[in-house]
Amino acid sequence: MHSSSRSRHARGDGRLAELDLLRFLAALAVLAFHYLVAYASVWGDRPAELFPALAPIAGLGILGVELFFVISGFVILMTVWGRGLGAFARSRLVRLYPAYWLSLIAVAALYGLTGVKALDPKLSTGGYLVNATMLQRLFKVGDASGVYWSLWAELRFYFLITILVVAGVTYGRVLAFCGVWLVAALGAELLGDPVLNEILMPRYAPYFVAGMSLYLVHRRGSAWLPWIYVVASYGMSLHAALERVHGRIERAGFRNMPVTDTSVIITVTLIYVVMALVALGVLRMRSRPALTALGATTYPLYLFHSVIAAALIPLMTGALPPWATALVTTAAALVISYAVHVAAERPVQRAFRRPRTASGDGTPVVQVEKTSVP
Repeated sequence: MHSSSRSRHARGDGRLAELDLLRFLAALAVLAFHYLVAYASVWGDRPAELFPALAPIAGLGILGVELFFVISGFVILMTVWGRGLGAFARSRLVRLYPAYWLSLIAVAALYGLTGVKALDPKLSTGGYLVNATMLQRLFKVGDASGVYWSLWAELRFYFLITILVVAGVTYGRVLAFCGVWLVAALGAELLGDPVLNEILMPRYAPYFVAGMSLYLVHRRGSAWLPWIYVVASYGMSLHAALERVHGRIERAGFRNMPVTDTSVIITVTLIYVVMALVALGVLRMRSRPALTALGATTYPLYLFHSVIAAALIPLMTGALPPWATALVTTAAALVISYAVHVAAERPVQRAFRRPRTASGDGTPVVQVEKTSVP
């Protein structure tokens, strides 16, 4: 990649259209996993039996969140480079909370005002209020929606990267940060200490570190140390992904989660290969309004698809064949998610997206927010 192009992306005033598409595909994969494999209580039947041909592929959608984490490591490092702690904190608050609060209101309304039972978190009013902070897991309160679990991992990543932001983001410091985190995460995994695991996230740290390392490759070109981190992260990721899928199979049974170890290994490998191609500039896409719209829809889609499924699928079950029910629900989720972006996210982000003055010369630099989480 040309150095000026690489610099433009690093400052945050460009956009990688290929990441918009990858984010959307990751969200769609999670949706497929839930709709076609996981949501037995919503369907009143085992989805894998309703969609036997699709279930082995849709089951791999459980790893869509892992792709989100790699993208997040890449994009968050892009976002914080050259920015202070206040700008980073403001960008994350504006990015995360508007759609999240709307999804929380939707969940509370669905289970508080209707007779829907599927996926009911059974929370008190106080439980919903704690969820509004997005810190419910810190206070040992259940998630209002099952998809919220990944946001706690994202918040812990932000907390850790704050250390880097305070110190000042440089190429050398990022390398040191990634190396220390990766080694510490491996140590925490071997020790099995619950406090260390909560802080260092050994099952998710490899994805974030891989994303950050690949951003260094994207920004500065290939060097041996970032690639060593990527390879080490890949090995740890295989272990983490297999463990997560095995846990799901143990709970549901292979018949209801028909995913093989080989397919998991292939999926994780594809995640790393595709992100490496993005970092190297091989996988490049021209920015188009459609891709930007897909990227913008990703986070609301991730947050809302569960509550939409709980509300709509039981109403259509029996009246429509399962495939039609799944398609209609998916279409509704896409439309509602885009509406949430337009009506809630975009106005808030515009209000906080102010031109800032570059140091010294008075030249205005427009900050363009980068989406990162699902």
